[in-house]
Amino acid sequence: MAFSWPWALLTLLALPLLFAAWWLTRRGRRRAAVRVTSIALVARAVPGRSRWRRRVPAVLLVLGLAVLAVGAARPQATVPAGSSSATIMLTLDVSGSMCATDVKPNRITAVQDTAAAFIRSQAGGPRIGIVDFSSTAALLVPPTTDTRQLLTALGELTVGGATAIGDGMLTSLDAIAQVDPGVAPTGAAAKRDRGAGYADDVIVVLTDGSNNRGVDPSAAAKEAAARGVRVFTIGYGTDNPTMLACSPSQLGGFGGGGYGGFGGGAGFVGGSAFGADFTPLRQIAKTTGGAFYRAQDAGQLSRALSKLPAAFTVVRQQVDVAAAFAALGGLLVAAAVALSLWWNRIRRPARVTR
Repeated sequence: MAFSWPWALLTLLALPLLFAAWWLTRRGRRRAAVRVTSIALVARAVPGRSRWRRRVPAVLLVLGLAVLAVGAARPQATVPAGSSSATIMLTLDVSGSMCATDVKPNRITAVQDTAAAFIRSQAGGPRIGIVDFSSTAALLVPPTTDTRQLLTALGELTVGGATAIGDGMLTSLDAIAQVDPGVAPTGAAAKRDRGAGYADDVIVVLTDGSNNRGVDPSAAAKEAAARGVRVFTIGYGTDNPTMLACSPSQLGGFGGGGYGGFGGGAGFVGGSAFGADFTPLRQIAKTTGGAFYRAQDAGQLSRALSKLPAAFTVVRQQVDVAAAFAALGGLLVAAAVALSLWWNRIRRPARVTR
């Protein structure tokens, strides 16, 4: 704990002085004590109090004054907080198999809804960008804090084509390099010092299939690792054969209901995106220092995204807690005064009847 005004802690030295004054006063009272011949008379005149009742108010008073003295020094607590300078790139698979209906109503719709909820939850936090990939990759939204722009782009995703995971990762790296000078673009040499730790940026790759087009994902993972950018991967979809069905808007306005808009709505896909092997996704996460998550429905996908606060840098922020110390100190002093008045109240003399 740090203090804005550490010199104010010198007021704590007044507590021993108060104790010394109380002790001297108590000693003087003992010397001035009056001798009486009957202890019974004293017992009747003075209300009885146990030793702890005499000491509790004094202890509370001392604690209250000590807390107030510490509060006067303006203490600051160090708390973890999400870094607003971090970047999260949502790198989303929009290949044709995302029309699979094993996740209701289909995979792409569930991804849109869950990702939208995640984006809203991060409002005011890190920058977020969106990259989609199928046969190629495209940057839809550069890293931004504009929630409306992100949600609009997310709602306009269209599916179709193959799966180029490596291309999606490299496109995300270049997007990060545009806003973070510490991350080199993919065309430049990059070597991060081991002691520098990870960058304040991460890539989240969500795919329901294996890479079958473009750059090898393992090569893209090495590029990310060299820049200190962690990649968190999500293997999406079930292992059950299912029908492919997307709306015309999800297919770019062409066709209706079938795979890629063709086939009259009678397309089927077996296994998780044609029997996808998620081993490469695990290797990508391991190479870059990220983590792999398996999501077979919208609920599991939501839980996977909820774990992402650990994916971006958590900074330590100083928060002034002087008000809390003042409130606690005042409460302790008030309790001491109240107990002292209550336990030392004067008993009314009983009426004598003849």
